[in-house]
Amino acid sequence: MRRPLALALAALVAPGLLRAQQPDAWRERLSGRLDAASRPAIEALVDSAVREGLPATPFVDKALEGASKQADGPRILAVLRTLRGNLTSARAALGPGTSEPALVAGAAALRRGVAPARLGEIAADRRGEDLAVALVVLGDLVASGVPTDTAAAVVAALSKAHAADDDFLQLRRQVGRDVGAGVAPGAAAWVRARGFLPGGQGNAGGMGGGPPGGSPPGKARGGPGSGKTGGAGRP
Repeated sequence: MRRPLALALAALVAPGLLRAQQPDAWRERLSGRLDAASRPAIEALVDSAVREGLPATPFVDKALEGASKQADGPRILAVLRTLRGNLTSARAALGPGTSEPALVAGAAALRRGVAPARLGEIAADRRGEDLAVALVVLGDLVASGVPTDTAAAVVAALSKAHAADDDFLQLRRQVGRDVGAGVAPGAAAWVRARGFLPGGQGNAGGMGGGPPGGSPPGKARGGPGSGKTGGAGRP
């Protein structure tokens, strides 16, 4: 792992570890930020989630985000309940001992429509390696328009090939540039992933949705689900 990425992950994890050593620190973060009517229910939900072994930080961060956007208490509570369900499902799919950043990224991927079974496949392929960056990229690919099955298959294939975290981040940048240039998201992900697989195995791990013959992304506008033909790669 390169030093900049290591430092970035350390910055992400360290605050959570510090708060984990102070079990009630999350209550202090919520103090004065929630309306009096909603705060007891929100604190009860967070407290219950923590007793179940879920991290408090994602709940507190989400509650504070809602408060900063002036969302009302019932709305914040509804969002936290959904988050609890996604974190619980992510933990079940990824397995015990999953790091907090990976758990949060997995929950975000589930929220975007990725199936729990797909998370489990990725976790199995990256056994012994941290999942956080791979799962963040999975969610970002889906957010950029890559179909969920294609995004999950791409990330699973790179995981099976033991791709480095930097490879996932580079893939995300490449796909983002291609999509910005008008390339169909699924085709861009399929073709770009080939560059990180041994021998350019674009169909490894059950990937699909790529252009036949391994055409470059600029020629892939007619890929499955794009609904477009020709003209890709134009300024």
